[in-house]
Amino acid sequence: MAHTPPGWTEPETITIRPEAILPLDVVDRYLRGRLPNTDGPLEVVQFAGGHANLTYLVRFGEHEYVLRRPPGGPVAPGAYDMAREFRVLSALHPVFPPASRPYLFCEDTSVLGAPFFVVERRCGLVIHKEMPPEYLNRPDLSRRLSAAMVDTLVEFHAIAYKAVGLDTLGKPDGFVERQVTNWGKRWERVKDAAPIALMDELSRWLLARIPRSPVPTLLHNDYKLDNIMVDPVDIARIIALFDWDQCTLGDPLVDLGLLLNYWTEAGDSPGRKFIAQAPTTLPGFYTRAEVVHRYAQRSGRDVSAMAFYETFALWKTATVCMQLFVLYKNGQLQDERLADFAQRATALAEAAHVVTRSATC
Repeated sequence: MAHTPPGWTEPETITIRPEAILPLDVVDRYLRGRLPNTDGPLEVVQFAGGHANLTYLVRFGEHEYVLRRPPGGPVAPGAYDMAREFRVLSALHPVFPPASRPYLFCEDTSVLGAPFFVVERRCGLVIHKEMPPEYLNRPDLSRRLSAAMVDTLVEFHAIAYKAVGLDTLGKPDGFVERQVTNWGKRWERVKDAAPIALMDELSRWLLARIPRSPVPTLLHNDYKLDNIMVDPVDIARIIALFDWDQCTLGDPLVDLGLLLNYWTEAGDSPGRKFIAQAPTTLPGFYTRAEVVHRYAQRSGRDVSAMAFYETFALWKTATVCMQLFVLYKNGQLQDERLADFAQRATALAEAAHVVTRSATC
């Protein structure tokens, strides 16, 4: 059942971008009757968030769903895996409250040109670069939200993945070394769009310092504030976690490193602040050191090699930025937010270089 107010004015949605237009007659014909409560007229708009996967709000009368599909055109091997996301949500929804209920998966590319799936619509607040005005000057809320983010990650890593049928989701042995090698190959494929010599140096640094991994867990692989939906009444209550298409099995500290990658602080360099995607510089938010300390305290894991994981995350995200810049440059994504992503990749590489100087591994 819909939980949004009447009308079609949600600030989180936009008119569908030209490269993302869906054939409404095909969507109507395919979904009507395959989903519950599809008697009303069909309306579709696009969610504003996200830079690659295309996510739509689908409404049949008063009943709402979310449809996700990959971007058009060629994409990196293994990226934007809708089948994986559907499988993960199907397994996690019964045991992990932030995992939304999936309804259907379509692998027939003749329908919309790519695999897609439909999941339940959850309603709440997604915090992006700016803290909503009503929560400003509330360091107590920022601190509680910080704690909730860390604790939810610990809870996710504690899921018994074999018990929920996800033991074949990935190959945890040698995971980190394989990740560094594979992301190095991805960088090689896109680096000519805007060469960054420091990225090659970081590749060598990472390969020379692969740490001993703890016992493997599920990995979300994109855990950050704007992939989380919170309760507007209590922003420390997490309602949903999004973007499961990279979920796998491996070293849990990879997730923590990625969280640090996006967690900017007031004293960071202008370059690192340039790529900020969350208002974590505000008073009350944890510092990165506090994030690591709470995770270690709650999970019991050794975090002494966190500089490696944070460097890897920054370097990997720089590669993702360049991949998105190439999609934009080639016209596969017509999103002007991507125009400066080569600069963002440079800023991330510089931030990673600073972290390497603090490493003890």
